[in-house]
Amino acid sequence: MKHIKNFIKYTELLRQLVIRDLKVKYRHSMLGILWSILNPLLTMIVISIVFSNLFKFDIENFAVYFMSGSLMFSFFSEATGVAMTSVIGGASLISKVYIPKYLFPLSKCLSSFVHFSLSFVALFIIMLITGIDINYTTLAIPFVFLLILIFSIGISLILSAVAVFFRDMTHLYSVLMMMLMYMTPIFYPASIVPEKFKFIHDYNPLYYYVLSFREIILDQKLPSLALVAICLALSTVSLIVGLFVFYKRQDKFILHL
Repeated sequence: MKHIKNFIKYTELLRQLVIRDLKVKYRHSMLGILWSILNPLLTMIVISIVFSNLFKFDIENFAVYFMSGSLMFSFFSEATGVAMTSVIGGASLISKVYIPKYLFPLSKCLSSFVHFSLSFVALFIIMLITGIDINYTTLAIPFVFLLILIFSIGISLILSAVAVFFRDMTHLYSVLMMMLMYMTPIFYPASIVPEKFKFIHDYNPLYYYVLSFREIILDQKLPSLALVAICLALSTVSLIVGLFVFYKRQDKFILHL
């Protein structure tokens, strides 16, 4: 109860941090927020030409298939990447006034989520152009978005705490993200992965969020209960572990900033 009251007390500060992050992101950009829509559209066009024509992957509606996976992965990668250095970046504030330190990684995740939500407009446009029906199953999309947001917040709390003590984590993480990108079926069908390498997907948490999203928009059905349970479990465990690690280490942050 104490932590909830403390969070409510600082919600306005959190809102201001999110607004600041968004202003910085779109500062000096002529297109501004519009770029959040154009960027995934242009990327989709290039990738579609390369993979759907040159490699001949047998994927129905490749444009939506690619964008659905790309948007989910890009959100997770961006949110955790910028949140990882958020505590370090907020050192000047942390050393001067009391601010709940978790607000820094949380604000980064929320600002990335706003960008992600805007990018979804591009996917929605492609869905309409390619003739995908918009039915009741689309109402489940916000639930999947919420689950991956919670998962990302949990991972961000862990990374931001680790990065304070181990600065090389920022360089290592970029390599890990590149590996994770190829381990996630974003631009290739999961069916081409040999049986002996199926564990790559089984132990890849992002695979389940991407799969849930694609079942809603491509298969026009609600994700199975088993799939929802996995995503819910991953998000819950991620948040609990993230909060535990962060609170365990936060009192020592000031000594390393």
